[in-house]
Amino acid sequence: MNKKYIITAVMLLSLGLIGGITNPALSQNGAQIKIKANKTQIKAQNEVKPIDTTSLAIVNNPNKFLNKKVKMQATFDRFSALGLDYNKALRPSNKYLGILIQRDDVIDHNIPLSEMKLFLTKELAEKHIDLDTGDKIEIIAKEFSTALNDPWLDVESINIIKKAKKEENKKEENLEE
Repeated sequence: MNKKYIITAVMLLSLGLIGGITNPALSQNGAQIKIKANKTQIKAQNEVKPIDTTSLAIVNNPNKFLNKKVKMQATFDRFSALGLDYNKALRPSNKYLGILIQRDDVIDHNIPLSEMKLFLTKELAEKHIDLDTGDKIEIIAKEFSTALNDPWLDVESINIIKKAKKEENKKEENLEE
């Protein structure tokens, strides 16, 4: 009789525990709150804040930023096909466009930072077709490769901080002087 009692008690206890785990309505309110808090925690962990840095810091130490999201300010140079379709860090030219930014350490000339490969989806590039050489921009990107010991980044967003003066405006200003 004791064995039957113990077996019955264990079965009821295990059924109660299983029911509480699989059916949150059967568990206490505290358990439901913990489940909701864990979902919120997981969502918050997926939203990684980018590391504030500079383009030259990334170029000088690409391995430090591998698989990390970065945020940097730069000067837009031009759209480019540089690095597209390279097998070791493949970004196909039918889906992506590259951009070049200017070197931060050269002030008196416009020299592109060709060591950094920045890629945008064509959809994102179409949203920024109005970018001009010299525009100050903020880039959020994730470095996905260090092929050739260069940083290769997928651009997630571009924010125009300051538009550059157009060539036409410069010519008009020169004529007035």
